[in-house]
Amino acid sequence: MMSKLKKFQKVATLSLCAVGLNFVSGENPKVEAVYRSHSDTGTQIFDYIENRRRERRANALTEEQKKLLRDIKTAEENLPHELKEGEPIPAAFEGDDMVYNAATGEFVATGHVDVIQLEGYRFQTEKATGNIKTQDVEVEDKAHMLQLKTGAPRVTLDGYRTVYNYGTKTGTMDDANGKAGKYYISGKRFEFYPDHVVIHDATQTKCSAKNPDYHLSAERMEIWPDQIIRMYNIRFLIRDKVVGRKDYDESLVNSSEPYFPSVGYDSDDGVYIEDTFEFPFGKNFKGVINANLNSKYGFRSSGEVVYNQGRLESRVMYGYYRDSDGHWIRKMPSWRTTYGGHFKNLPLRYSLRYEVGHWKSEGVTSTHQEAIVRLNHDPIMFGKRFYLFLGVGYKWTHDDSDQLGNKLATRKGMLYNAILAKEFDNRFAMFVGYRQSESDTGQSLFKFGLDDYARKLSTGISYRLTDKDRFVIGCSFNMETHRLADVDYYWYRDLHCSTAILRWRQKRHKFEIHWQFTPW
Repeated sequence: MMSKLKKFQKVATLSLCAVGLNFVSGENPKVEAVYRSHSDTGTQIFDYIENRRRERRANALTEEQKKLLRDIKTAEENLPHELKEGEPIPAAFEGDDMVYNAATGEFVATGHVDVIQLEGYRFQTEKATGNIKTQDVEVEDKAHMLQLKTGAPRVTLDGYRTVYNYGTKTGTMDDANGKAGKYYISGKRFEFYPDHVVIHDATQTKCSAKNPDYHLSAERMEIWPDQIIRMYNIRFLIRDKVVGRKDYDESLVNSSEPYFPSVGYDSDDGVYIEDTFEFPFGKNFKGVINANLNSKYGFRSSGEVVYNQGRLESRVMYGYYRDSDGHWIRKMPSWRTTYGGHFKNLPLRYSLRYEVGHWKSEGVTSTHQEAIVRLNHDPIMFGKRFYLFLGVGYKWTHDDSDQLGNKLATRKGMLYNAILAKEFDNRFAMFVGYRQSESDTGQSLFKFGLDDYARKLSTGISYRLTDKDRFVIGCSFNMETHRLADVDYYWYRDLHCSTAILRWRQKRHKFEIHWQFTPW
């Protein structure tokens, strides 16, 4: 016999709202630094501060998520008995009308149906049908899902034609879109499995606009445990223009910069556009092509074969490379290996790097070797917004070149750096820092990757004038000549889901414009 309940509200063991949301495990996503300034004045520290601000905003609970937590707390207080370990997680039901057949287990719920599972899920629709005994639920029209479970990414999803079995944790949803972690996702069809989700005709972007400035389109996307996204037959689009294709894996927790071309202008190379293409092969190998097209030199590129396993990375490089000061170098070829990580139970990170190869720059050629050992302390916090960064290292370089009269040139020495930064509020920050290296461009055969002076004191300020405009000034003093050596001015302008960065290097009379995509 079917029983009918008007304006029902009760607690049950039916887990309707687990409809496919618990698809990966791990911590909530942490926003990684995306902006990377190129400066001799140490303003990179503001990138760290600015991205921490974005991390705080990204991890802040929405009003909908806060309401779910309040509703879960209320439902827990109304439990008829204490929940025992191993029992099904209860769910609280609210709605305008419900018809239930106790004999067959079938039910029909209509009118503002709201199901809350105490584990951290919400399921909302206007009409849901199903069977408690077979653990099936079906929603023909629109369904809204929210996941806020400890150890899993925050997920919001809206879709149609949902079919799900909460016993086997399998089901489907059509024409769905929402957000998983920091990604806005959509797909023609979602398939839910106990350990992963498959999305067909999927899109992914970090741009929140209804019509995003950029996105990735994939024939198939898979979301696996350890918060890994795997995508097949990807197209990278700016608006509706395809700018690249590939297959790749990406972590929801520790992801790199968005894969799109970098465009800009600087006084050294003129107008430029550059991009990087990766081609995985084998278990731990990938090929990398770096391409740069600029109005001064034309087309310059480099190719790499990279091996990566755990803390070890090794790569063979051939072609042209450019540093932040506009110095180009040609490696023909060069081999570099790096090993590094975090000391267990200690706030210290270490890195060891060795490179050897045939280098050529500005008419100078040499068999170049360099070895660097670094030790950096994790940021030391004084209160919530005072940071101290400390680092020490040792560098050794060795060149064998005809330009040195067939004599060996060896340089070695310690590396030191210390930075003290203060974030006064969400708009204003400043820093002071000291850096010392074993050599500079005046003491080395190659200028590539080196400062123009070995001992420098840097300081700077960052101020957000509006929600879209941030200004930065950075200064460096040459401690050997006791003179002001560099003054850099920055203007960061948010352009919807991208950012324009203008830099004027006053002492060097150089102007730069960089355009890059923002991560959210």
